[in-house]
Amino acid sequence: MDIRNEIEALRTELHRHNYNYYVLSQPTISDYDFDQKMRHLQELESRYPEYYDPNSPTQRVGSDISKEFKQVKHRYPMLSLGNTYSKEEVSEFIERTKRFLGEDIEIVCELKFDGTSISLTYEGGRLVRAVTRGDGVQGDDVTDNVKTIRSIPLQLPKGDWPEEMEVRGEVLMPWSVFEQLNKERAEQEEPLFANPRNAASGTLKLQNSSEVAKRHLDSYQYFVIGDGLEEETHYGLLMKAREWGFKVSEALKIAHGVDEVFDYINYWDIERKNLPVATDGIVLKVNSKSQQERLGYTAKSPRWAIAYKFQAERACTRLNSVSFQVGRTGKITPVANLDAVQLSGTVVKRASLHNADIIKSLDLHIGDMVYVEKGGEIIPKIVGVDTSVRVLLGDVVRFPSRCPECGATLVRNEDEAAHYCPNETACPPQIKGKIEHFVSRKAMNINIGEEGVDLLYQHEILHDVADLYTLREEDLIRLERWGAKSARNLIESVEESKKVPFDRVLFALGIRYVGETVAKKLAGAMQSIDRLKEVRYEELLLVEEIGEKIAQSVENWFQDEANLRLVERLRSAGLQMEKQQTETGEKLKNLSFVISGTFDRHSREELKALIEQNGGKNSTSVSSKTDYLLAGHNMGPSKLEKAGQLGIKIIGEEDFEQMIGSGQAD
Repeated sequence: MDIRNEIEALRTELHRHNYNYYVLSQPTISDYDFDQKMRHLQELESRYPEYYDPNSPTQRVGSDISKEFKQVKHRYPMLSLGNTYSKEEVSEFIERTKRFLGEDIEIVCELKFDGTSISLTYEGGRLVRAVTRGDGVQGDDVTDNVKTIRSIPLQLPKGDWPEEMEVRGEVLMPWSVFEQLNKERAEQEEPLFANPRNAASGTLKLQNSSEVAKRHLDSYQYFVIGDGLEEETHYGLLMKAREWGFKVSEALKIAHGVDEVFDYINYWDIERKNLPVATDGIVLKVNSKSQQERLGYTAKSPRWAIAYKFQAERACTRLNSVSFQVGRTGKITPVANLDAVQLSGTVVKRASLHNADIIKSLDLHIGDMVYVEKGGEIIPKIVGVDTSVRVLLGDVVRFPSRCPECGATLVRNEDEAAHYCPNETACPPQIKGKIEHFVSRKAMNINIGEEGVDLLYQHEILHDVADLYTLREEDLIRLERWGAKSARNLIESVEESKKVPFDRVLFALGIRYVGETVAKKLAGAMQSIDRLKEVRYEELLLVEEIGEKIAQSVENWFQDEANLRLVERLRSAGLQMEKQQTETGEKLKNLSFVISGTFDRHSREELKALIEQNGGKNSTSVSSKTDYLLAGHNMGPSKLEKAGQLGIKIIGEEDFEQMIGSGQAD
């Protein structure tokens, strides 16, 4: 077999295994064997780039190249559905439709998945474009991100699919992924996603498709449209879509009357709680395509379909107390402690009260009977009070003015709902929380857990993260439950952490709003802790994905003398305080560059780093001192125009690569 045929055969085989695993849930190969075949394909594609295919199974891991989304107009508008929460209105819809048509109808009952809508365009059986719903007329082109979703086929197997068609569906974040994501965000005291729908939508809009791939999104398809589709029914088309390799829900049912529709609704109102993804209702569609055409559309929605929304599940239980927890950034989180109650298949004893404004609006009293709701949210919340059963009023719930742990006066920023304890250096939960964050796996990966941190803090061995680098084995082995082996393991992992790269050190410092991704962006843009100490708010805003809140937080952190002293202690201990780079060359010596637009093979931060590594300088605005404008896709017209007026040379990504590769900068 020649190389090209071997590559094509591997791609076909891996596409089939992806379908078996992610759509049918019936794998026919072990994970190890799959990984081996994938690795072999990657090696072949690397050695023979002339056989590159954008829809190869190897492309599902995504790219770390940032790309701005361009707007694409839908060939067929993506209309919304009329919603109802009433079974009476469902009956009226069915009867009204039958009267209009003057004949009986079949209704296709489908689960209404609670995600974000997507339109997939296939040409010749290959995925060529994926566009979000947007405003229904046009949406964002998120093709690169969608390619990371393994339940969406990149290449259809042989079949009778038309040359061109559009398949519509819902992109979803499974409950298990959502819970883990929010757990990680909670540990970093980042804002939690309210529900899987918001998480899926936010993920699909990430600029970095390799980050999207890590979120393990899923997708179900529910509609097929295009020329040359011969099936006469909606149900038949979906069965065809399933044959063509699309993931179509097994919960589809054809109903022949109101009673069968209600049976379906009643069954899934309960059974949906056992599904791996979120649903928020039932969609009812007239099955016959010819009847759909006769019914037509209103300005906003089809007359042949309606969505029945489930009521969010709620329970009533007693409020026993409210705890105010202090996180590592000083954020105060109120938590309601309740009589245990069953809700959405789990026992709930605690619920979120979010912030002081929510508590005030509910007029809560200890002993109140409160309504707790889960709905699409994983974290239960209190949504109301049954004031009709109040007999003896308990104490009113008030948000504290002082920290419940250290007594410091709480502060609240004008643009935030949360209160914070400002006593960062002496509030025990903040100190321990910062150390726990610092040693965590994605930060410095030091071998000590929450209990260990607490023990060393209580014995006044750890006062801050820098104390980790002065630990001695003899101090540890005298502590309860610490032996020589565990003490040695800790000290060895502390020593090993000195090799952790700068971006993770920056993440480990625990600066408010600086999560893993933001830390990488800052490290790439600034290159060192010393540069970060000097940079100001306005310049931070120029870094990709850095908004006003993050920029202000970073600037404030580095203006605090206590934080600067901590950085110096960590530097003295041997931590990486700058991004490791190759030796600086002189191919671009004394040349000034302005970068504008997006690029195919590099992010803007990578290009800036390459310029500096080769002796060049980066500038944010075009002036007479600019030597080159490095122009990418979708660049602003003003920079282009000014460069033309000043006679500045405009180059592309390939030109730039040749300059640093050959050393020719003329």
